[in-house]
Amino acid sequence: MRVLIFDEQFFKKYEKNRAFGHKGFTRIINKVLIIHQGPILKFHLHIPSIFLNTFEEVDQWMLLLSRSGVRELILTNSNRRCKLPSYVFSCLELTKLELKHCLFKPPLKFKGFLNLEDLSLEHINFEVNLGGTQIILPHLKNLSLVMCTKVYNFNIKATKLFNLTITAACPDAMLLRLLHSPCLTLVSIYFGKPIIEGKRQVETITSAMMLSNLTKVEGFLIAGHFLKIITAENTPKWLARPFNSLNRLHFHEFQLGNLDQLHGALCLLRNSPNLKELHVMHLKMEPQVDVGPASNHLESPNCLDCTLDQLQTVEITYLERSKPELLFIKLLLAHSPSLDKLTITPSGALDAEKILDIAKDVMWFPRASPKAKILYLNLET
Repeated sequence: MRVLIFDEQFFKKYEKNRAFGHKGFTRIINKVLIIHQGPILKFHLHIPSIFLNTFEEVDQWMLLLSRSGVRELILTNSNRRCKLPSYVFSCLELTKLELKHCLFKPPLKFKGFLNLEDLSLEHINFEVNLGGTQIILPHLKNLSLVMCTKVYNFNIKATKLFNLTITAACPDAMLLRLLHSPCLTLVSIYFGKPIIEGKRQVETITSAMMLSNLTKVEGFLIAGHFLKIITAENTPKWLARPFNSLNRLHFHEFQLGNLDQLHGALCLLRNSPNLKELHVMHLKMEPQVDVGPASNHLESPNCLDCTLDQLQTVEITYLERSKPELLFIKLLLAHSPSLDKLTITPSGALDAEKILDIAKDVMWFPRASPKAKILYLNLET
């Protein structure tokens, strides 16, 4: 058997039958690995939330895997955060590595994973300064960082990086350095509200520098709260280097009634002359927020002051029928002469009458494209 899966579902089954505590946990893995013969190409280990004095057993399992030619390793830890087993760094044939809830401290002699293509890190603490040592990942294509801390210590060189995802609490994720990767095509940024409003929002990432490095990116997903950074530094309407390669843009949890987020979104639209697809996942505004300024801006004559000549597809989900939402749709229809399809998915909280009202409102809006079709979908479809 070249694939061994000891995931969370596996351990829940044994825990339900009261098959193990600490001793049972290690005994099961030891027995399987001792009698196993031949290579192990994929190994998935979930460490359950049981008390372990040390992770020496896990380290020994990683030593065995390093001698078995493992190529895909998934290590998720539900226990206290532990130092990543040192023998993980001896698994040099890895092409895929997923780690969760560990302290990342490679040996001083470690130079990198020369075959790694996919790397996913969640709740990883890069607490130890590596002294400027660069980790070389020459074949890395996909990198995901989720709620990692002190990522500035994670100095990597990944010249073939294709897809970069930075989620939640990673304000120091060396974003600017990674964006210099010449093959980078897809970028997703999901920074949440607590991080964006924190003291370090502009200390580690400046939006002008970030945007200047996105000129070769083809697909960009950006969370609404991160759009505030774009306007925090008074970014001009027209950037020195437009996003000529960008053809797919996603606004995630975008609050159309928030003037700061709206300015950031319009800045990206204005500077993306070859944009073909726009996806907007709307987030309901808080009741106390005044949507008047956003509505007034959307109604101003020079709100967008350009045409979206290449835009063909627009998708907007969780529509609530607020005034800023309708004005934003009106703006897109009026400035998109090549638009083929606008898909609207109303919020599940709306009744049939309000959904029909949205349809009536949108049908009255003038369209720059004579072939534009408008589709209405339910969340269930």
